[in-house]
Amino acid sequence: MKRSLLYTALLSAFVAIPALAQKFGKLLPQPPGIVSYTFREDFKKDVPGTLDRVKALGVTNIEFSNLFGKTAAELRAELDRRGMRCTSFGVSYDDLLNKPETVIQNAKTLGAEFVRVAWIPHKDAYDLEEAKKTVTDFNRFGKQLSDSGLKFCYHNHGYEFERYGDGTLFDYIMENTDPKQVFFEIDILWTFFPGQSPAELLKKYPNRFALMHLKDLKKGVQGNMSGGTPPENDVALGTGQLNLPEILKAARKTGIKHYYIEDESPTSWEQVPQSLAYLKSL
Repeated sequence: MKRSLLYTALLSAFVAIPALAQKFGKLLPQPPGIVSYTFREDFKKDVPGTLDRVKALGVTNIEFSNLFGKTAAELRAELDRRGMRCTSFGVSYDDLLNKPETVIQNAKTLGAEFVRVAWIPHKDAYDLEEAKKTVTDFNRFGKQLSDSGLKFCYHNHGYEFERYGDGTLFDYIMENTDPKQVFFEIDILWTFFPGQSPAELLKKYPNRFALMHLKDLKKGVQGNMSGGTPPENDVALGTGQLNLPEILKAARKTGIKHYYIEDESPTSWEQVPQSLAYLKSL
């Protein structure tokens, strides 16, 4: 009898695994998380209430880029009460340069595996000298975080794709940073916006990307190398210019561990449910 019950439980669990993986279609291997910046104005006013609304969407994985006036311990407690988690913690370049101990402590308290930087301070156009400094800093960040049991991750923003040699400065950074300690979060909008193919970039560096920002760009918007566009140009997934099926097919053959929807628009509460429905339909 005990064996029969155990067999039934194991069989149920086995059947449930592919069902869970299929929840967001065949192309996305897991339910996506959300970047806190998506609901930044709400988090500023009411962290507990905003977490409740996010969980009501069926999302339990958050990449925080701000503590929103809380301590890391307070924010972790709010997550734990709701069965939610923070898998990646975004910080400023300056904080990682000048306050690495604080960053490490906060990331560990939150339970994050990754510490992510999304902007490299630079003047005018990003150039080779900036890229050389970036490589030195990234290798240092990677070692510091690795020694503390965390992983460093850089989120591209577009300006890194300035031409250099037969490729780009992004290629230069990839080729000169330690692949065991420096990982990347591909923001597909900020890859497409400067004229690159997210799918081809994933194929080129399948073992370097650990995280992904899922975003879409309004039709008709022309890109550039600035790393900036009005937030209104963020649209619901599947309604813009990016080829999400192509990108997600390429992503399945990489080391990406977490996918996050990031919607910077002022109508994110309306658009995120549309994006979730779109991902489920794939």
